[in-house]
Amino acid sequence: MLVALIFVALSPQRAFAQRSHPLDVVIVGGRVIDPETKLDAVRTVGIKDGRIVSVGAAIPAARDTIDAKGLVVAPGFIDLHSHGQDSTNYQYLARDGVTTALELEVGTYPIPPWYAEREGKSLINYGASASHIGARRAMLDHDSTAEGADVLAETGAFVNSPIEHGRLGELQQRLDAALNDGALGVGMGINYTPAATRDEIMQMFVVAERHHRPVFVHVRWPGLLENTGGMAAVQEVIADAAATGASLHVVHVTSMGLGATPGLLRLIDGARARGLDVTTEAYPYSAGATMLQSAVFNPGFREAFGIDYKDILWLGTGERLTAESFDRYRKQGGLVVIFSIPDSVVDQAYRDPNVMVASDGGFRVQNGALVGHPRSAGTHARILGQFVRERRVLSLMDGVRKMTLLPARRLEKVDPQMKRKGRVQAGADADLVVFDPARVIDRATFEQPTQYSEGIIDVLVNGTFVVRASSLVQGVAPGRAIRARH
Repeated sequence: MLVALIFVALSPQRAFAQRSHPLDVVIVGGRVIDPETKLDAVRTVGIKDGRIVSVGAAIPAARDTIDAKGLVVAPGFIDLHSHGQDSTNYQYLARDGVTTALELEVGTYPIPPWYAEREGKSLINYGASASHIGARRAMLDHDSTAEGADVLAETGAFVNSPIEHGRLGELQQRLDAALNDGALGVGMGINYTPAATRDEIMQMFVVAERHHRPVFVHVRWPGLLENTGGMAAVQEVIADAAATGASLHVVHVTSMGLGATPGLLRLIDGARARGLDVTTEAYPYSAGATMLQSAVFNPGFREAFGIDYKDILWLGTGERLTAESFDRYRKQGGLVVIFSIPDSVVDQAYRDPNVMVASDGGFRVQNGALVGHPRSAGTHARILGQFVRERRVLSLMDGVRKMTLLPARRLEKVDPQMKRKGRVQAGADADLVVFDPARVIDRATFEQPTQYSEGIIDVLVNGTFVVRASSLVQGVAPGRAIRARH
């Protein structure tokens, strides 16, 4: 836990130094929420050189003073599951209070060019895992040109061809190299590579454990194996974690469990209670989204997800699909929204104290237009506006904790700088969000997903404003790499 810096007992020399060298920013009169110390009180936050240097009653001199009376000052939100890793998506994330967005489910392959592309150019902090899918494509299709989640729009041997046991060492070597290059873990979308055997999946856990990195996994189809609602799929990866000692993070638990989500949470919580390092997340919507041409929609998907064609929304036109339009658009390829998650299970998931918030978002250009799920713009404001204020599923402290401290702790062993994030304490990085608790809300909808959230007033990344007075700040790029440190 970081130690608060108290200004009351300053020596005369330190007081003179304080007057001579004012802070960069002070945020005055806000209700400060720090989920680690449970602080929930009006305090002044002082910032210098990208760090918080004080949280207290005194108001030190500063070059810039923000009056936050009536507003909440919280750690910047950390999104472990963000496919929107470009300047356009970073703007929507920043307007939603996000200061760190990480591509951990799918990851990317190779690692060095991905990080190099963003260095010195990013509005918010960024990072990625090593992509099992991408490494598989590079090995079987000799193609590593698809960055991040773009690989989900591709087809080839990497999707439908098994790798014999004797060649798994080659795939492990590719992931070894990516982890040596600083990847935050191993990202696995098992649902997108149905030909990957259980042996292959377990061998990837072996690689992750060898580097002491987590595995971030989208498990196999929900509903398979006697309509278990994802139970068997989660049991598979928990068994792999137990057998190898690897840390495990199960992504979007509600879209994997559907109506059986409470059972999945019992599995995960039971594994944690017995000493396994297993965590999970959920997004606050009753619909997911993915590429229609992906293996997720192979024959049997309707039974697996308990849906029909009419439950799929084609984002290009806003139409619900039929058997005929499904076949036509699948050949074309593109992003769709899938309405499959009961509203009640989202509430149930968030009432579990260990379930984090993560968006699984990302806008992409499709037929010349920016399309996507509303979670790409509104996940975090939706938690604060609907789940905290309007429906009281969560307390404010719990809502903030699920979006800040919990995701920071997931990565602290991988990158020590995460110990300075997700907190409002002296010594922490000045990644902060200032929001109006009375009016913060998501405005993005399935019909109009590219709508900025409301009530997010100021956002700072490493002490630099990226949102000020509810507007994006132009010409700044304070985002830094979140990367494994050897």
